[in-house]
Amino acid sequence: MVLLAALGVLGAVAGPAAAADGDASWTVRTAANDFGTDRRNYGYTLNPGARIEDGLVVANHGSTPLHLAVYTADGFTTKAGKLDLVRNGATSTRVGAWARPDRPDVTVRPGQSAEVPFTLTVADNAEPGDYMGGIVTSLTRPGQAERRLGIRIRLRVGGELKPRLSVEGLRVRYTGTSNPLGKGEATVTYTIRNTGNAILSTRQAVSLSGPFGRPHTDAGKIDDSPQLLPGDTWKVSVPVREVAPALRTTGRVTLTPLLADASGSIAPLATVETTAHAWTIPWVSLLLLLVVLCGVLFGIRWAFRLRRGRHGERRREDMGTKELV
Repeated sequence: MVLLAALGVLGAVAGPAAAADGDASWTVRTAANDFGTDRRNYGYTLNPGARIEDGLVVANHGSTPLHLAVYTADGFTTKAGKLDLVRNGATSTRVGAWARPDRPDVTVRPGQSAEVPFTLTVADNAEPGDYMGGIVTSLTRPGQAERRLGIRIRLRVGGELKPRLSVEGLRVRYTGTSNPLGKGEATVTYTIRNTGNAILSTRQAVSLSGPFGRPHTDAGKIDDSPQLLPGDTWKVSVPVREVAPALRTTGRVTLTPLLADASGSIAPLATVETTAHAWTIPWVSLLLLLVVLCGVLFGIRWAFRLRRGRHGERRREDMGTKELV
């Protein structure tokens, strides 16, 4: 069971993050020090080679002594769009490698709390930009899944910040309609990639348009993407209804990257726009048109044959009249 995504690592709620497992119940919170009190998570802006010291407070609300493993780990975005941390024992190369608790475990008596100091030393060759990781407390019991509770560490390494997103694999699939005079549906799929060095989310807009921009159909409101770490991707599938079959349709995706600063303020950046084309052929209408054309051709041919038949009869009648004379 992973508790990180729902609790302290996201900083979604004020106060300590809590976990319970039978008679074991504990919380974690940031230590009160020069960095502040009642912090939701850890946030630092440091230059390469810089070193800081901070602490994690673990409180035991259970009825028995609590023994927890303590470790640091790199962060990543799950397929569900949640921030998580790699498991204990997995290789960390950034925040999880640069941050270290002063001991690998802690024992806390019932009703007591203990502070676990940790240090964070940024690598001398660290590239500028945003990094995410966390410090984790972990409880493992025989025959049970690991229980984890932690708090995220967001680090911005000094240097030029280059927030940038791209759209990859944009495709438009048109499903059409059985109504020859109606409109069909389309599905627009694409992948958002964070190609910069800053953590970003984005507002999204999707539209379809025919030749010369008409007819034009908007997909409607689309949820913002989750926060994407540098290098992360997010796959999107957007249904678009009431799409007129305009033979050749242009799909357009517009992203507005959202950059958050240390205080949580969000700044929208310059938009990114990508287009792709697809055939939106009104097959039912074309089939009906083909049936009508075939009917017209058949009618013309039948009328021509009928006319030839009547002309032949008149010629035979004229020849018979001449013989009688």
